[in-house]
Amino acid sequence: MLNNYMDTTKLIYLVFSSVIVLALVFDLGLLSKKNAVVSLKTAMIQTLFWVLLSFAFCGYLLYENVDGKGKQDALSYLSAYLLEWSLSIDNIFVFIIIFAFFKIKENNYGRVLLLGILMAIVFRIIFIALGSELVARFDWIMYLFGAFLVYTGIKLFIQGEEEEFNPADNWAMKFMRKFMRTTDEEPHGKFIIYKYRKAYFTKLSMVVVMLGLIDIVFALDSIPAVFSIIPDPSKKLLIYSSNIFAVLGLRSLFFLLRGAASKFDFLQQGIAVVLVFIGIKMLVAYWIHVPVWISLLLIIFCISASIVYSIYHKRKGVPKDIPL
Repeated sequence: MLNNYMDTTKLIYLVFSSVIVLALVFDLGLLSKKNAVVSLKTAMIQTLFWVLLSFAFCGYLLYENVDGKGKQDALSYLSAYLLEWSLSIDNIFVFIIIFAFFKIKENNYGRVLLLGILMAIVFRIIFIALGSELVARFDWIMYLFGAFLVYTGIKLFIQGEEEEFNPADNWAMKFMRKFMRTTDEEPHGKFIIYKYRKAYFTKLSMVVVMLGLIDIVFALDSIPAVFSIIPDPSKKLLIYSSNIFAVLGLRSLFFLLRGAASKFDFLQQGIAVVLVFIGIKMLVAYWIHVPVWISLLLIIFCISASIVYSIYHKRKGVPKDIPL
C-alpha cells in the first residue's frame, strides 16, 4: 500500500515537472517571439493557456485519487492556486512600477519577466521547503503564521496611496547598488556590458534581480497563507504546484493588466480581507475546523467583489495608469 502511494506520488511529481517544462517551451517557442512586443490578444491567449493548464493539473490530481483523497487534494490545490493567483495580481502592480522606473523598452519585457519569475520560483521552492519543515517540527508555528497574516491583512487594508512602492528607496535597490557593479547606460537588450575590462550589470539585470528579491517579500505573505489551505507538510506537492503555476502565469498576466493598473483601486482591500480571514482560520483551527470549500468560496467572492467594486467606484485623486 505504501509502495503504491510512493509510486503514485513520484508519478505525479514527474508529470508536474514534465508539464512545466513542455508548457514553458510551448509558451516561449510558439506563443512568444524574441524581442517582440506582446499584444493584448497574445497576453489573453497566454493567460488562458496557463489558467487552463493549472485547472487541467487539478483534474489530473482528481483522476489519480492518491490514497483515496483525490477530491480533497484537488479542492485543496484549487483553493491554494486561486489564493496564490489573486495575491500575484497585487505583485503585478509593483512590477509595473519597477518597469516604469527603469524605463525598460517593451521589446525587452518578456525576457526580463521570464528570468525574474524563474528566479522567484527558486526562492519560492526554498521557502516552501523551509516552511514545511517548520510546520512538521513545530505545531505552534501555524499560530505565528496566523497572527502575521492578520497583522499583514489589516495593514494592507488601511494602507494609503502615500505608501505606494518606490523602487528608488527600496531595500532591493540599495542591495544591488552596494553589492553589484551596475550601470545606467542604455543596455540595448544586453544584461551585462563590458567597460574598461570590467563587467557591469545593466538596467535589465537590475530589474531581473529586483523582481526576484521583491518576490521574497510577497512570499512572506503567500507561503504562510497557503499552509492554511494545506496544513499537512507531507502534501508539499500541492503547495509547490499551486505556487509555481500561479507564479508562471505572472508574465502573461502582467501584459494583460499593465494598461489597467488604476482600474483595480480596491483589489488591495479584497486581498486584505482574504489574508485576515485565513489568519483567523489558522488561529482558531484547534477549536473550529473551517472546510477548504469555504475558503475557496470566500477567496473567489472577495477578489471578484473587489474587482467589480473597483470598476464602478473610482478613488478620488488616484493617478492614471503609469505609462510604460
